[in-house]
Amino acid sequence: MYVEISIKKEDKLPLGAEEALEAEMLKRLSKRYDDVSVRVRRGQAGISVMGGSKQDKEDIMDILQETWESADDWFDLQ
Repeated sequence: MYVEISIKKEDKLPLGAEEALEAEMLKRLSKRYDDVSVRVRRGQAGISVMGGSKQDKEDIMDILQETWESADDWFDLQ
């Protein structure tokens, strides 16, 4: 399964946030899905799930929401 998360170009994020989000999502999704690949990029905000069901996409969106809400736990601003 391939998951692509797009973040609005205009959103201001700390340096390294995209890479950290990609790593954290891969970690979380790998616990549930055997063969998953994750990419975070800038563009029009959204999420694409290729090779998964509609339910998988809904579950991944929930995991993404939980991940954003817990950013203080996994993203170090230094």
